[in-house]
Amino acid sequence: METSDRKKILILSFTLIVVMLGFGMVIPIFPFYVERLGAGGSELGLLVATSALLEFLFAPVWGGVSDRIGRKPVLMLGMVGYGLSSLLFGLSTQLWMLFASRALSGILSSATLATALAYIGDSTSDEDRGSGMGMLGAAMALGVILGPGFGGWLAGDALSTPFFIAAGLSLVSLLLILALLPESLPAEARQQTEGKVSTISVRALWRALLSPIGILLFMVSLFSFALTNFEAVFGLYALEKFGYGPERVGTILMVIAVVSTVGKAALTGPTTRRWGEAVVIKASLLAGSVGFVVLVLANTYPTILLATGFFILSKTLLRPAAFSLISKRATGGQGVAMGLSNSFMSLGRIAGPIWAGLIFDLNVDYPYLSGSAIMFIGFLISLVWVSQGRKEPAGAGLQPVAD
Repeated sequence: METSDRKKILILSFTLIVVMLGFGMVIPIFPFYVERLGAGGSELGLLVATSALLEFLFAPVWGGVSDRIGRKPVLMLGMVGYGLSSLLFGLSTQLWMLFASRALSGILSSATLATALAYIGDSTSDEDRGSGMGMLGAAMALGVILGPGFGGWLAGDALSTPFFIAAGLSLVSLLLILALLPESLPAEARQQTEGKVSTISVRALWRALLSPIGILLFMVSLFSFALTNFEAVFGLYALEKFGYGPERVGTILMVIAVVSTVGKAALTGPTTRRWGEAVVIKASLLAGSVGFVVLVLANTYPTILLATGFFILSKTLLRPAAFSLISKRATGGQGVAMGLSNSFMSLGRIAGPIWAGLIFDLNVDYPYLSGSAIMFIGFLISLVWVSQGRKEPAGAGLQPVAD
C-alpha cells in the first residue's frame, strides 16, 4: 500500500474513531441524563434505538448522494452534523432535545461511515481493499470500546463534558478532511441521476437480498446481530452467572478491545489476500458459532478471558471481509453498496439487543446458545451461496435504493 493511501486511511480512521467514541460515550451517561430530566426506562430504550434506526434508514441515501456529488463533501457534512449533535446533547435541558440530538446523530453518522467505506473502495486496489477495510474496522472497534470508559471518566464533574469534547474532536476531523483528504471519486466516474433522493424501504431491502450482493448483506446483518447480542447482556451475564464486579468486567472488555483492534488491523489484509474473502467469511462464521459455546462453558476467570478472546477473534475478520467482497462485486456504485451494507448492519444492531434481553430473562445462557445456532446456520448457508466469484457488472445489486 502506497504512503498516500496510508495517509488517507489514517484520516478516515481518525474520523471513524471520533464518531464511534461519541456512540460509546453515550452508553454510561444516558441513564443519568434521562433520570435528571424525569424520564424512565421506556424513554431510555427509545433514545438508544433512535440513532440506530435512523442510521438504518438514511445510510443508502448518503451512499447514493456520495456517488453523485463525490465522497469528500458528504464526509464533511457528516462531521459537521455529528459535531452539532454532540453540542446539542451537551446543552440539553429537556427530553426532546436529547431525542433531537440522537436523531441528528443517527442521520449524519450514517453519512460518515458509508462514505468512508466507499472512499476505500474507490482508492484501493482489489489486493489492498481488505486491508483498508480492516483498518477502518479497527478504528470503529477502538472508538466503540474506549467510548464508555472515556464517557464515564469525563462525566465525573459534569455530564455534558464528554459531548463538548466530542464536538471539538469532530471539528479537528473536519479540518483534516478539508485540508488533507483528496476527493476519491473523479467527476467522470460519478453517477448522473435525476429526481429526488430516495430512502430505503422494506421492498428495497428485499430486492437487495435478491441481488448478487444479497447474501453478503445478510452476512453483515447476521454478524451485527450476533455481536450486539453478545455486548447487550455481557455485563448482566458476568454479574448473574459469576458475580463479577466492574473491575473484572472492565478487564474482559479490555481483552475485547485489544483482540478486535489488533485482529482487524493486522490480520484482515493478510488473510483475505492469502485465502480470499469468501473463505474468511466461512471460517469466521464457523469459529463464531463455536466461540459462543466456549463462552457458555467457561467457568473460571482465566478461562473466561481466553474464551472471550477466542470468540472476538473468531468474528473480528467477518465484517471487513464481507464489506471488501461487497465492494468488489459492486464496482459501479460503491457508495450505494456501502450504504446498503451499513443499513443491514444497523438492522442487526437494532434487533440483537432486543432479542438478547428477552431471552436472557428466561435463562442467562440462552442469548449465547441462540447466537451459536444462528452463526452455524449462517455457516451452512455460506457453504452453498458465498464464493469468491468474479466482479459483477458495474452497478450490479445497487438498484434497491429507490423507493
